Amino acid sequence: MALDEYRSVNRDNWDSRVDIHYRSETYGVERFIADPSHLSDVVAFDRTKLGDVSGKDLLHLQCHIGTDTISWARLGANVTGIDFSEKAIDAARKLSAESKTPARFIISELYETPETLSETFDIVYTGVGAINWLPDIRGWARVVSRMLRSGGTFYIRDGHPLMYSLDWDDPEKTLSLIYSYFEDEPNSFEDEATYAGEGVVTSPKTFDWNHGVGETLTALIDAGLRIDRVEEYEFCEWQATEEMVLDEDQHWRLPPGRPRIPLMWSILATKI
Repeated sequence: MALDEYRSVNRDNWDSRVDIHYRSETYGVERFIADPSHLSDVVAFDRTKLGDVSGKDLLHLQCHIGTDTISWARLGANVTGIDFSEKAIDAARKLSAESKTPARFIISELYETPETLSETFDIVYTGVGAINWLPDIRGWARVVSRMLRSGGTFYIRDGHPLMYSLDWDDPEKTLSLIYSYFEDEPNSFEDEATYAGEGVVTSPKTFDWNHGVGETLTALIDAGLRIDRVEEYEFCEWQATEEMVLDEDQHWRLPPGRPRIPLMWSILATKI
């Protein structure tokens, strides 16, 4: 698996998150093991957008420890999850076995997916917090298209590029723009904490890239997909800033009186 310096650093970071996430309340591994009907909150929402997946072959790109992948399996899909972290894939396989939910998990860097898997799928799915770790949105779109059968469905819900452009650490809370909205040189961060669970991330450095709405949609269109639906949401799946508050649906929102801005967005598309 050939990785450049940026993605090698990111893989080390994600490797060091796996144990913390696996035992965290956020990922809820014990609930998956105890309750055969339990679904992740992400998939519980996304199923209303993607529709019935029963009997369909579904590829989950950047699957991490597999809770969303397992959730799609519980809704009837024949699932394959890929991730570039061997530790994450080991954890996903463990979850599949302990939760008695059949699923296939394969180690692969995102851009190498077509070389790793020769087959194609009815559905390609990308979950929350994924594409900001990728340097080339056009290359990503070509992978999505290559892995889909003709007439197949692609769905993604992720952080909005406007949200990723904002300074969330500003003590004045001005929501000022400090990061590039468009794909550019990567931003670099260091954080020994992670968004789920308690523990020290031993490889705290990361690199990420933003991808604008136009860039992302055009990349998918140029790769041979038809855009069927685009939605923007005023909530986030994680607490991006301390001022965000949980709503009754367990989503994070800016408090009353703050500007209404998109924090997440989703794309539903079809392989032509």
